[in-house]
Amino acid sequence: MSVQPGWYVDPADPETRRYWDGEGWIGAPIPVDATPPEGPPPVEPPTPAPVPAAGSPTAAEPVPSTAATGWPPPPGPGPQPGPGPGWTPQQGPPPGWSPQGAPPGWSPQGGPPPGWTPQGWVGRPPEPRPHGLALAGFGSRLAARLIDFGLVFALNALVNGWFIWRLAEEMMPYWREVFRRALAGDSSAEGLPPIGEQAGGLQVVILLIATALWLAYEVPPMASGGQTVGKRVMRIRAVPLADDQPLGFGRALRRWTTLGAPTLFWYCCGLGLVLQLVDALSPLFDHPLRQALHDKRAQTVVVQLPRTTGSATSNDRTQHPGDPE
Repeated sequence: MSVQPGWYVDPADPETRRYWDGEGWIGAPIPVDATPPEGPPPVEPPTPAPVPAAGSPTAAEPVPSTAATGWPPPPGPGPQPGPGPGWTPQQGPPPGWSPQGAPPGWSPQGGPPPGWTPQGWVGRPPEPRPHGLALAGFGSRLAARLIDFGLVFALNALVNGWFIWRLAEEMMPYWREVFRRALAGDSSAEGLPPIGEQAGGLQVVILLIATALWLAYEVPPMASGGQTVGKRVMRIRAVPLADDQPLGFGRALRRWTTLGAPTLFWYCCGLGLVLQLVDALSPLFDHPLRQALHDKRAQTVVVQLPRTTGSATSNDRTQHPGDPE
């Protein structure tokens, strides 16, 4: 495993960054949200050891702590490597020693390289909290999307109703005869009444209007506040992955086109519906941020907003990670 030198989040303390020189951590840590300097940190001068006064007993040699050196290894199943003849625990780990499952080039003093996960991790690592907020669950996201679909469907019933009625008139004679023959056990396709000439054009018009209504319903509110009606009801919000600010029109449009634009392909044997289903289910298979495909394209993440108690009217965006939800 080869990791390029640079500033990385310290696996032992995710709130800090340290410099990895390719073989181990060097220098003092800095806050994770601070801008790291160019290149490695300056070398700190060694602190001179105090000289004991004449005649005073020499202090006992300190024993290196397990947290600092990674030695001695914690007890575990399986045989442990022997330290070799003449070795004592006060001397630290013997030369060349490394724990079982450690990557090449690892040393107990330097800590594991960035991004390395020890084998046999006990339990699940903590979930990320973008901007101090918990990630929204799939159930909340699905409920919010169903609410939005219901509202968009109601808009389509008002605006697209006449076109849908005309399409039904064009196709009804054909399908009525198909159903009649199916009930009679007749599978022949000869002599079926033709579908109306305007049916194809009506389908295109209906899909264009449906797509435009969905865009008008979702993009403006997402651009300004990261919430549609369904997301407000479920108390979830889409936020940028890097910055705690509104999505903006461009990011909201990129997010919607991945999920909403395939509506135009419903005409192609339901291809658009399949693409939208894959997008809708994708958060179930994305870890650890639970991003859907449209989230990945727009670099957003959906978070759960904390509940306010009593008459509190504080802004959800300013809620701190340690505050009660």
